[in-house]
Parts: sequence; structure tokens; C-alpha cells
Amino acid sequence: MISKRSRQIALLLGLFSSLFLLYSVQSVAQTGYPTRAINIVVPFAAGGPTDTVARVIAQAMSKPMGGGQLIVENKAGAGGTIAAEYVAKAAPDGYTLLLHHIGMSTAPALYRTLRYNAVDSFEPIGLIADVPMTLVGKPGLAARDFKEFLAYIKANKATVTYANAGIGSASHLCGMLFMSAIETDVTTVPYKGTGPAMNDLLGGQVDFMCDQTTNTTSQIRSGKIKAYGVTTKTRVPSLKEIPTLEEQGLKGFEVAVWHGLYAPKGTPKAVIDKLVASLQEALKDPTVKTRFNDLGTDPVSSDRATPAALGTYLKAEIAKWTPLIKKAGVYAD
Repeated sequence: MISKRSRQIALLLGLFSSLFLLYSVQSVAQTGYPTRAINIVVPFAAGGPTDTVARVIAQAMSKPMGGGQLIVENKAGAGGTIAAEYVAKAAPDGYTLLLHHIGMSTAPALYRTLRYNAVDSFEPIGLIADVPMTLVGKPGLAARDFKEFLAYIKANKATVTYANAGIGSASHLCGMLFMSAIETDVTTVPYKGTGPAMNDLLGGQVDFMCDQTTNTTSQIRSGKIKAYGVTTKTRVPSLKEIPTLEEQGLKGFEVAVWHGLYAPKGTPKAVIDKLVASLQEALKDPTVKTRFNDLGTDPVSSDRATPAALGTYLKAEIAKWTPLIKKAGVYAD
């Protein structure tokens, strides 16, 4: 049985820890932040699209942060939830940040148990980029345009197959939204990544898929696959000849692999303000624009690279994806 004196000591230690953390956080805001390297945690392996975005941004933000070093730290696994939990529980001092994509908005519905809250456990800093997606078909598909493609799917829904890169992937989410929009379900074929899914599409083993421009642009330009539409509200500059799905009749259809930057909840406003200013300056860097163009996208405008814009967008994306995921009965443990 715990004695009264032991409880008092435990209470004092807890109070001391809280006061020390508060003092440390306040000190960060009052001193010349940053005074040491800042870690940008990425939820995926090195070399992937999100990792590439993070490294471009980390380098570009270093100068406006006073030359302070920003280091990318990869913590892959569990659909990005390991990294998100890690940052949510980190000290709110501005030295541990999270760069996550659309998965930030789908995790609350996909995972039965999360040890963090996608909205309440973080301070949003700003959006970074939206990577468009394309609806593409196998090379031997008879449909010449989206109208014929849609008719083909509805007429052959019992045998048509849709490839995706696995549960919770952007291609999986895009497919669910597409089937919901056309009110037609087809057989989905999950793969362990975009690479094998694209290989089977090229080989004609599956009929169609929805994937990022970073993975489809070269295949479309070479004529190896058929493109039926892009998933953003406006056409993609690198694929101007391909209409959007919205202008072809799917009103309100929009899917992009957006990326945002976050800090742990409780990070001082002065620190957040400096990070926001540095992010906005980095997104105007010509080198960043060139590198992002290579990925088939552009940096967001300054008005979207703000805490308010990211916070609002995250909530809207959670509201969009949650009912679709629950309706599909898709869960990841």
C-alpha cells in the first residue's frame, strides 16, 4: 500500500516535471530558436515520394531558419502511424516535426486504435504540395475515352479488376472514391506497392488503376498505358491533353496526395510562426519549384502554407474519407 508520504513525493515530482517542461518550452520561444538541428520525421522509407518532398523542403527551409540544419528522419511502418505517434509524444519545443501526406486524414478511420489524435495532438504548420493522380487503363483496353471507359466498366462490372498499392494507399483511396462516384463496385486487387501493381497493369493482368503522376507520367507519354482523366480540379501542366474527371462529368471528384508539416501540440506560437515563415519562403525558392515539377506537382500558394489552411483541410479530408472507408469495411490493425 502506497504511503501518504510516497503520494506526496510523487505529486511533487509530477509538478516539478510539468513546471520544467513549461519552462523549457517557454525558453525555446524566448531564445534564438533554433539553436540546434531540427528533425523532420517522415513516416515512410527513404527514396519514396514523401521522403523526396521532405528532403527538398528541409534543405530549402535551412536558410530562412538562420542556417540551422533540418534533418530528415525516416520512421516507416504501420501506414505512417508509428511516426505520427512518435512526433505527437515528442517535446513541444520545435525540434521534432512531422511531414505526412493524405494518410494523416485516413488513419482515424483505417485504424481501430490510434495512440494519438490526428487533429488534437498536433499544431499544424502548413500545406506543402498536392501530387495529382491519374486514372489509367491497361494497354489493350478498347475504351478510347472516359465516356467509353465508364460504359465498359458498367457493362463488365462482374469481371473488371482494379489494382491498388494496398489498404490505405492513395491508389486504394482513389479507387474507393471513384467506385462511389460512379455507383459501381468492381473487383479490387491489392498489391504490396505501386511497382508490382503497375507491372501487372502494363502486362494486362488487371484492367485499371489510379496512381500518382510521379508513377504514371512517363508510362502515359510513352503510350504504354491509357489515360482517362486526372483527379485534380485543374489539368496537370505536364499532361495538359488529359481532361480532369470533374470536367468529364464526375462533379466534385478530387484526389491528391497532399503533404503537410506539423509540430507536437503545445509548441509555442513564436516557434510555429518562425516555422511558417520559413516554410513559405522555401516554397518560393526556384529550386523547390523545379524539383517539385519533376514530381509532377507545384508548391502550394502562400495562403495554403499556413496553420489555419492545413488545419481546415485536414478536418475536411477526415470528413471526406471516414464514411467511405467505413462503408467499405476496410481496417488495418
